Amino acid sequence: MLTFKETQKFTQWWLWLILIAIGISPLIGIYTQLIKKEPLGDAPLSDVGLILYSIFIFATIGVFLWLTLKTEINSKGIQMNYIPFVKKEIDWKDIKTAEVVNYGFVGGWGIRWNTAYGTVYNTRGNKGVAIALKNGKKIGIGTQKEEEMQEVIEKAKKMKLI
Repeated sequence: MLTFKETQKFTQWWLWLILIAIGISPLIGIYTQLIKKEPLGDAPLSDVGLILYSIFIFATIGVFLWLTLKTEINSKGIQMNYIPFVKKEIDWKDIKTAEVVNYGFVGGWGIRWNTAYGTVYNTRGNKGVAIALKNGKKIGIGTQKEEEMQEVIEKAKKMKLI
């Protein structure tokens, strides 16, 4: 039976340290300007501007909390869901090649376009499955379970799915 499942989130301590530090800024602004009624800085934002800025910052932090990369490989094919942005289901019949590779840093984490591996979806690390489709498109899906993914891809090759 062909089975692989992985769920990944952004769990890097340094990333959360940065996000928390950024999140403190609107809290200070709200406390100083809206609660204490003292303007913040030499050129303070309007109250509405401060509220909009705070919403933007907290929404950004919320997106990082929500971001999840789910990968499933089974007898149908490869399913990838980068919540909340992308969901792809790739049938084996549409795959030309699939290889577990070290794709390097590819310019950061998240969704990376125009890399040597096409569009790469990852949350951390530099390993994943590089998929070349029969229509010429390429997709990379990051993994923290390199050996398990390698085994399931090899099994799919032996089953003549790829």
